Amino acid sequence: MRNASAAPEAVEKKPRRNKRVVDENVPLLPKVQASDDDDDDDASGFEEFNGASFCGAVFNLSTTIIGAGIMGLPACVKKLGMVPGLLAIILTGFLTEKSIEFMIRISRVGNVSSYGSLMRDAFGKSGKALVEICVIVNSIGVLIIYMIILGDVISGTSSGGTHHSGLLEGWFGVQWWTGRTFVVSFTTVAVFAPLVSFKRIDSLKFTSALSVGLAVVFLVIAVGMSVLKIITGGIGMPRLFPIITDMTSIWELFTVVPVLVTAYICHPNVHPIANELEDSSQMNGVVRASLALSASVYLLTSFFGFLLFGEATLDDVLANFDTNLGIPLGSVLNDVVRSSYAAHLVLVFPVVFYGLRVNLDSLLFPSSRPLTQHKLRFASITVTLVAVIFLGANFIPSIWDIFQFTGATAAVCIAFIFPASIILRDRHNVATKRDKILSVFMIFLAVLSNAVALYSDTYALIKKNKTYT
Repeated sequence: MRNASAAPEAVEKKPRRNKRVVDENVPLLPKVQASDDDDDDDASGFEEFNGASFCGAVFNLSTTIIGAGIMGLPACVKKLGMVPGLLAIILTGFLTEKSIEFMIRISRVGNVSSYGSLMRDAFGKSGKALVEICVIVNSIGVLIIYMIILGDVISGTSSGGTHHSGLLEGWFGVQWWTGRTFVVSFTTVAVFAPLVSFKRIDSLKFTSALSVGLAVVFLVIAVGMSVLKIITGGIGMPRLFPIITDMTSIWELFTVVPVLVTAYICHPNVHPIANELEDSSQMNGVVRASLALSASVYLLTSFFGFLLFGEATLDDVLANFDTNLGIPLGSVLNDVVRSSYAAHLVLVFPVVFYGLRVNLDSLLFPSSRPLTQHKLRFASITVTLVAVIFLGANFIPSIWDIFQFTGATAAVCIAFIFPASIILRDRHNVATKRDKILSVFMIFLAVLSNAVALYSDTYALIKKNKTYT
């Protein structure tokens, strides 16, 4: 009886795995790419793969979620106050879990294996193209943020008339080679260029594993420093609620929304992780566990980051770690915190870049042969994207600005508007009335809050430019 029941199960898995091979234009970080020479060999390779474990899937999805967004969350708590700020992080996590649950449910019924295919199933080719464009815009924004943070950490930054020295400036003083332009240029050519030249994401598995360890080092030391300051009585009572003086200050509260949305973006990687899961029915549990873990990390970082620096918290909290905190080995710990997370971003950069390049190639050349088989196309797309990201990092002054414009447009579409729209479309008649009500609420909240955020941030930039002129 056991053998009889095992056969149908094997038959069910085979089409699902083959589907991943046939769908060559899936733009969502495939873990194993098709063979350059023999598609049949590739198909058999998939059959030999026994599937990822539950813990492995949780680890992969959590790594996808926790990125540069974590550096902007303490500034969100500063704007909202401790209580509303932490509640906003929890609420965004809950809405993210529901939006991913919508995606998984419709994907199972429609038998699709990627976010692009899911949008194509609901809205045709235009839907697939739209989600690819949003993934491209969001990925470029995230990678620009990575470069800006690295510039802040290594060469320093200025905010509100106060200069925060970077690692090199603190170690060697002000030199021509410690300046921001040189540091970002050198990092791009000597570090990023070699890492993004790999044609297969599997080549990055060791750097990805190391990046997770470095992120943990950052969090443990940051929390430890905060606890030590609390014990020694060096931290006062944090502000619990926002400061509201006029209508403009109310509009400014909405500028945290794009940052919160960007922090939880993982939707494009949900399908690849689900496709590799040994038991795909566990994916909802994987999502809940990953979001619980990520939200815990975000809450700890936001709480202790705002506790440490208070009203002096910068848009990029990592830049705050040049301050003398009055604890033993404080300067050493500051350097370890900054260097560990800077190294984490350097190692995550090529993973995000890989997905960006695949999406752009799928959008521009949907019928061409695989990118790995075309050296000129591969090199052209890679060089162009690196140049765009480099220029963005040099001309955009703050990660808060890029968070606002990418988070309020592409990221909010990927995270909430598209999943909710798929539920409202409901081609397979599986959505409940409650699902549709929640979807309408998601779209309304996303459009309203991000429109206000865009207006507030644009108005602030225009006002700032007028002041300078």
